[in-house]
Amino acid sequence: MDEFNILETAEANGDGPAQADLDKCVHCGLCLNACPTYRELGIEMDSPRGRIYQMNRVANGAPISESYIHHLDLCLACRGCETACPSGVPYGRLIEDARDQIKARERPSRWQRLVRKLVFERLLPSRTALQVAGALLYLYQITGLQRLVRTTSVLKLFGNLANLEALTPRAEIPFFYSQIGKTFPALGERRYRVAFLAGCVANVAFARLNEATVRVLARNGCEVVVPPAQNCCGALHLHSGFKPQARDLARKNIDAAPADEFDAIITNAAGCGSTLKEYGHLLSSDTEYRDKAIAFTSKLKDVTEFLAGIDLNPEMGAVELIATYQDSCHLAHGQKIKAAPRKLLKAIPGLQFREMAMADLCCGSAGIYNIAQNQMAMRILQHKMENVVATGASLIVTANPGCMLQLAAGARLFGKAQEVAHVVQVLDRAYRNYTTGARTSASEAIQSSAASSSQNLGL
Repeated sequence: MDEFNILETAEANGDGPAQADLDKCVHCGLCLNACPTYRELGIEMDSPRGRIYQMNRVANGAPISESYIHHLDLCLACRGCETACPSGVPYGRLIEDARDQIKARERPSRWQRLVRKLVFERLLPSRTALQVAGALLYLYQITGLQRLVRTTSVLKLFGNLANLEALTPRAEIPFFYSQIGKTFPALGERRYRVAFLAGCVANVAFARLNEATVRVLARNGCEVVVPPAQNCCGALHLHSGFKPQARDLARKNIDAAPADEFDAIITNAAGCGSTLKEYGHLLSSDTEYRDKAIAFTSKLKDVTEFLAGIDLNPEMGAVELIATYQDSCHLAHGQKIKAAPRKLLKAIPGLQFREMAMADLCCGSAGIYNIAQNQMAMRILQHKMENVVATGASLIVTANPGCMLQLAAGARLFGKAQEVAHVVQVLDRAYRNYTTGARTSASEAIQSSAASSSQNLGL
């Protein structure tokens, strides 16, 4: 047995969802309309209620069948059903425990084990590996190969490969890894000392977003520490059924950002934030880290949550655009934060905010769901873009990098080439406009931070 399987079987108990959690479901069906896969397929077994019914059957001795695995794999784990549920069913925990149970009993092929080992143990936790991958992606994009691939439509000959390629992020040089370990001073009086967790892939694909986050925090009186020992948060591991690896990453991040040293621990990725806030549950059986995890999560804030909860610096220039907002599922449903991003957008001078229909319905990103279940993700995305187009907005704003990738693909494939930005990037533009009086296009504004990237991030 290789190292990966030893790690996997050592901690994965395979007990599955707790019966007490399953019993909270009263089968009322109020979750059905909040479930993207049920809305697309109309199949009971692809609804939260139907999946809980199947989990109950397995808990009572039914075998883990291919059908069971298929219906659970098709779940986005968006947790929209949690918001709709009147009984407080912890569906996110149920689906993670069920997938963990499946992983503990499956017998993957040697090829599957290799791919999983490379992605979850070698790539995501490794700064070196991510930078090498980012450099290769950068070459693919700047050499014109990506443009050639897209204009010739050659990938359409290989099924869903064209859709997968459309989700490819931009490799943003210089990577944000060069800023990890640094401390950035507050602009003006220091009101807060915060730690910024920059993520893993985001340091390569969303380096400009991370820089904008530091700038906006600094403009709001924050001394920003980017802890040197931080690592991947473990969200993708957890959602994919690799709980032992997620626990190990959680311990490293808790050690990297001691809670008693900061007023807040900040993330700009809603998917990561949802997992970071659940470290207390993830490490509940770890006597050494349980209390540390609780202290850590008590300080953990999404950047929009933090900024909306303080006296926001009002020195912003106008951003003359029509914008709409797509809720990130793990912010709206996982962290129960919906008002904060909208409050921030409405505080920006000149920005016309238009709410889209069903803004809190998943866009189809869901971690790596848009890769693993690409056809369903594209169906969901196409309907999402219909709602976006109906608003007339030229700018789509969200609060999670994964959603940004998905929505950018949607704008190219099904929309009107709308710009896509994170809430904090729009705030960054407003602050820059106040300073410079700039009136650039949305595209220039969102990308302008790349040109001004320097050791002090333009502070």
